[in-house]
Amino acid sequence: MSTLTKPVISDRARAETRLGQKLVAPAIVLMLLVTAFPMLRAIYLSTFDYALTAPDDRDFIGLSNYITALTDPLFWTTTGVTVLYMVVTVAVELVIGFIFAMVMHRVIFARGVIRTSILIPYGIITVVSGFAWQFAFSFQNGFINGWLPFIGDDFNWFGETTPAVIAIMVSEIWKTTPFMSLLLLAGLAQVSEDMLEAAKVDGATWTQRLVKVILPNMRAAIMVAVLFRALDAYRIFDNIFVMTAGAAKTESISFLTYRQTIEQFQLGMGSALSVLLFLSVLVIAFGIVRLFRVDLAQARQES
Repeated sequence: MSTLTKPVISDRARAETRLGQKLVAPAIVLMLLVTAFPMLRAIYLSTFDYALTAPDDRDFIGLSNYITALTDPLFWTTTGVTVLYMVVTVAVELVIGFIFAMVMHRVIFARGVIRTSILIPYGIITVVSGFAWQFAFSFQNGFINGWLPFIGDDFNWFGETTPAVIAIMVSEIWKTTPFMSLLLLAGLAQVSEDMLEAAKVDGATWTQRLVKVILPNMRAAIMVAVLFRALDAYRIFDNIFVMTAGAAKTESISFLTYRQTIEQFQLGMGSALSVLLFLSVLVIAFGIVRLFRVDLAQARQES
């Protein structure tokens, strides 16, 4: 019967760990101070019936704002639209971003020019790109309808929910795919060329090398890319604000929070929605990390 021995940690490793903890401690404390107060303030305000139009008239109502939000069909409709934005954009960006990453990793001629060209959209301010895509999808003077003659020159992309959501997704994918490709490019750099060459010598096709060698060794990078982009996509606001202003049932949870807080002056309800948004982000982050942890364990053939 074999016994498991506990790994021995050297004094040098312990010293490096303590040094690392000391170095990151100031940043962690600063981040907690910056983020903790606004969050605690939002939780506090969410327990009040508080409107900015009557700042001196606030009534403590406990969890009523949360109950109102969670029982309102508008909240769940908005949540569904937000999840749709996240799932579709992240999935498309993952595929296109991986292709771009492969091009940037393998290209030899004019590598700098190609990498810079791919990353240009990410350097453009989101509001600017939103206005550009709003113009592109305009049925009056945009060019998208001209590229798609089968839908007609007078097709209004922002007149109904489905085409409006598609237009917003296109603008989001165009803007943030370079970010995805940049993270995946870092993952590709970690794939051993010796392993790829060995697989090629063994007769593995390109698809087999992709599935058996490249993707398993990129799982950590893929998880980071998906995690960052999913959380960012779930909080989508700018493109919706610029392109539709929430019309045609295109608003996200962030936009609904903005509408309640800024337009309706309902600071209590807006704070409750922001807390629910924060909790949703935590759940999504936990789910993605757990999902990839299972995949990594299976890749290592662990029970």
